[in-house]
Amino acid sequence: MILNEAADRYDFVTPYRGIKSLKVPKTDVQPFTLNEVRLILDTVRKVFHAYFTVRFFTGLRSSEIAGLKWKYIDFDRNQILVREAWVRGKPVYTRNDGAQQRDINMSQPVIDALKGQHKKTGEVEYVFCTRDGTPLNQNNVANRVWYPLLRYLGLVKRRPYQTRHTAATLWLAAGESREYIARQMGHTTTEMLFRVYSRYVPNLTPQDGSAFDRLLKQHDMAGQSAEGVV
Repeated sequence: MILNEAADRYDFVTPYRGIKSLKVPKTDVQPFTLNEVRLILDTVRKVFHAYFTVRFFTGLRSSEIAGLKWKYIDFDRNQILVREAWVRGKPVYTRNDGAQQRDINMSQPVIDALKGQHKKTGEVEYVFCTRDGTPLNQNNVANRVWYPLLRYLGLVKRRPYQTRHTAATLWLAAGESREYIARQMGHTTTEMLFRVYSRYVPNLTPQDGSAFDRLLKQHDMAGQSAEGVV
């Protein structure tokens, strides 16, 4: 990619021409069911309840939730503005290409979770942070909270990134339009949506996020308490 970019800029023939790229293994999609999501949120320690609620119901990437700041939470419009990510120990502005920089509509559980979280960390810059106000270390969260919780619940071990896949499949199950889901996920087209999640696609109907809220209400997720037991 670097050689191709240079060739385009400085008008020379790239030596990479004709060489095929190595095959990249397919993404292993193992989303959680809504019942499993409920079980996780009912059981996780209270301090992490809002964190995982946001992960499950927004499709934020690990770096995006780590870099999430309060100035990007719009409670008036009920949106999360994805503008920065936390990469290799420092904040990085996301690309303004539709694939990273985007506005995510918040469902009611996310609104409730973030309002509760604001009472705890609203005076500091980052939404989810350490006692020092710095972003959570995602490896620590995974190894000290996420994987032990899955073992405790008897669930198949999966990376925290599967929360993003879960959000996509829940939107699909709710019947949201493919264009809407692609925008929420940060996909520039719907192609990847169907290529990765095709077996989870039901009959889609044009919606604007309300179908997802209805699905959560049907399973009593909207009124769920932020209490945990582990």
